[in-house]
Order: sequence, then structure tokens, then C-alpha cells
Amino acid sequence: MSRQIDAVILAGGMARRMGGDDKGLVELNGKAMIEHTLDRIKPQVKEILINANRNQTRYAEFGFKVISDEHTGFLGPLAGMITALGQTTADYLLVVPCDCPLLPRDLVARLLAALEAEGAELAVASDGEFEQPVVLLLKPSLRDSMKAFLEAGERKIDFWYANHHCAVAKFTDQPNAFVNINTPEQKQLLADAIRHS
Repeated sequence: MSRQIDAVILAGGMARRMGGDDKGLVELNGKAMIEHTLDRIKPQVKEILINANRNQTRYAEFGFKVISDEHTGFLGPLAGMITALGQTTADYLLVVPCDCPLLPRDLVARLLAALEAEGAELAVASDGEFEQPVVLLLKPSLRDSMKAFLEAGERKIDFWYANHHCAVAKFTDQPNAFVNINTPEQKQLLADAIRHS
């Protein structure tokens, strides 16, 4: 039985460490950062949503539906996930950040395999050393739990999913898959890595 899987790319943050630049639109090797992410996940899912709280018109130019947080005040990734979970009719929603241009091309397959093997409610990606709390595959039915958690004043995604049956998919074979960009120096290193990938 085939599952419908949609995705949301989180581009809703303030990017304080990037001097306030909108990370998804920062150029990397001639393309906006989010374009690299789109290229990686487009073949793996049915529909893609982009969660953005500014520059929405610019994000819409990539040809996907742009959604803004239901909760105002830049409350972090959970707010974007809650909004996306309320707008998908898929069996599962893939969540990825806009600043991971080397995401695995088999990300969905491996997250789904881990989730189904354990009969879990969601799966999180790990680079073998650390879990990546903004790289998740989850059931839309988790939205109410996530919303209650956020509205209780909590923000940390890993604290939220600790309350649920969460499988871990390890990508030790792709150690750079979840490298993201928080500083201009990291951007340069990643530009070089993409050229050689």
C-alpha cells in the first residue's frame, strides 16, 4: 500500500546568526539555498509546502504553496510544523529545514522504514552522532499534541517528541547530509562541499 507523503520546508526563522538574512534565500553556488533543498526532496514526496514568515512573495516564485505560522511572534520550528500539519491530507508529513542543501536522496524511504519497523508515530533523522530534530517524518494526527506543547510555552522539538513513540533513522553513511548554515564561514565550506558532491 503506497503512502502519500507531503513535505514542509521550514523557512520561517529569524536567522539571527546570519545577520538577519533570510536563510532560505541566501545564495549558494548561484542558487537560493532553498532551491538546493527543493532539488533534494522534490522526487521523494507528493506535495511541498514552504513555511515562511517573511518574503512570502519571493518564496512563492519557486512554485509551491507558501504558508505562514498560525501562531504569531516567530515561535520557532514547532509553529511552522503545526501550521503545515493542519494543511496536509497526506498519511505522513516530512519536515526539513531550508538550510540543509545536502539532504539524503533516500531520506523519506529510510525515515518511513524506521517508523514502520517500530510501529512508531514519527521518525527523526540522525547523523549517527546527533539526532536532527528538524528532520522528521510524522503523522498529521500528532498536531494536537504539538499545539498543546507549544501553547504551554515549550519550544524544544526533541522535548516534544520524547513524549511519543519516535524511531531514529541513522544516516552514518552520509555524515554531511545534515550540515546546515548558520554563519557566512559555514556557507563557504558548504559551497565547496556541494561543488564536490
